[in-house]
Amino acid sequence: MHVDATWVEVSRAALRNNFRVIQAHVGPKVAVCPVIKSNGYGHGATGCALALRDAGASWFAVSTAEEGVALRHKGIQERILVLSGFWPGEEEAIARYELTPAAWGCNHIELLEKAAGERRVPIHLKINTGMNRLGADIAKLEEIFEAIRLAPHVCFEGIFSHFASSEVVDLPHANEQFRQFNDAVARAENMGFKPPVRHMANSAAVASRPQSWFNLVRPGLAIYGYCLPLTAIVPGNPVPPALTLTPALEWKTRILQVRKVAAGEPVGYSSGYITQSPTRVAILPVGYGDGLSRRLSSRGRVIVRDSYAAILGNVSMNLTAADVTGIPNAAVGDEVTLLGRTSSCQVTAWDLANWAGTIPYEILCNISERVPRIYKE
Repeated sequence: MHVDATWVEVSRAALRNNFRVIQAHVGPKVAVCPVIKSNGYGHGATGCALALRDAGASWFAVSTAEEGVALRHKGIQERILVLSGFWPGEEEAIARYELTPAAWGCNHIELLEKAAGERRVPIHLKINTGMNRLGADIAKLEEIFEAIRLAPHVCFEGIFSHFASSEVVDLPHANEQFRQFNDAVARAENMGFKPPVRHMANSAAVASRPQSWFNLVRPGLAIYGYCLPLTAIVPGNPVPPALTLTPALEWKTRILQVRKVAAGEPVGYSSGYITQSPTRVAILPVGYGDGLSRRLSSRGRVIVRDSYAAILGNVSMNLTAADVTGIPNAAVGDEVTLLGRTSSCQVTAWDLANWAGTIPYEILCNISERVPRIYKE
């Protein structure tokens, strides 16, 4: 019988709860479009889409046309927004699978018009408001609007942008981005276009910038139970309270072997740790090949039998060592929590990110797709 050495448990109830918390926060006139790109931030895109659909989600956002097509093949019929647009050659799939791509150039419009046939293909025009990543520059909007006017099968359904740092509630740059976005909307209206869908708010903006909600918001990290902490530049400036969210993912493994190591002995590759005293070492069948960051070497900790156990030495590709000296009953087969909570202990994506010197997005997204996802109520 096959036994999973390491696995992820995803709570459908937590996903649904987070969606409903966000929906209640923004109100019934604002659609909530969960961002499920990059395999649902490590949670599994299809499993998350199914749970969130049950909670009322009618939109989903992905990064690529390939991700959108994969969801269609799994039976997801709701609207799918492709945030990173599409490459030449993907326009046929966009039209065939009824995806809604971001667009920011005349070439996007021309390609979709040719691929549309008798269908109408909706687009959401992405505006560069100062993040200087993807998007149409304000100065080029008129020529894009003219290209849309000449494309009868391309439907200018939406217009959107993206905050660079919406978690800083009094950041002048974010206010300037908001102003530029409204300027782009006004320019569209002056050209005779009134795109019915307008959106700008990511997770932090959902929590902090109600003026940016318009009629659709795009929570990513918040859907999975986390949000960037809101801050202010000026001490004393009011900061909105955090949303009450529930982390949806727990990552677990089992003890593969326990050994006694004498004082002064190395543990792991490159003698990454030298024992200071006699030590009981538990070997876990998980490593950076599964997505456990090597930057957690001798820095992170896991939970064994409702107690913390420090990671010892270098995280290797498929194995990691943990100190269970203070957990005398720890034994082969014991469940180990890499990310999640027990009765008395908790390790969050923020904890792992802080120890590894990164952000929780990377921690979650880096969990390998080969690690099974188990969806639970």
